[in-house]
Amino acid sequence: MAENANVSSDLIWEVCRPNNAFLVKRKSAGGSQFSRDPLNLMNKHSRKYDGFVNDKVCALTLLNRLLKGENPPKDKIVNVDFDPRRIYKGIVDFTVKQNYRADLRQEAVARASAIRQSNRAKKGTPEKKVRGAKAKAVAEKDT
Repeated sequence: MAENANVSSDLIWEVCRPNNAFLVKRKSAGGSQFSRDPLNLMNKHSRKYDGFVNDKVCALTLLNRLLKGENPPKDKIVNVDFDPRRIYKGIVDFTVKQNYRADLRQEAVARASAIRQSNRAKKGTPEKKVRGAKAKAVAEKDT
């Protein structure tokens, strides 16, 4: 955002820091502040991670997890399909080749891992096994 405007990204952060559309404040968790920005890798409200302030952003949207009606800025997002078995190496290689921020490389891999794990199908709960001699006798008597 800062490269298109005549305003520095530091000034944009200072203006938007106390209040913006992505800010989520939690008084119950000791005054924690989180961010719902789709370009924010860690969902923390800080200058380092906020995507709308920084010039270079590394945004991950695996398996089209954008919400309905959400329109991220097209000039900051590059869509790349990775092989599921090599997704972490692909993210690292892509960020190195595109000269993205090296300090967010580990966070990008962690975010991809969390998204992949959330997309897994959940296992069903197995039936409880009957344990002990008395319980087995009762189970046989019921059947």
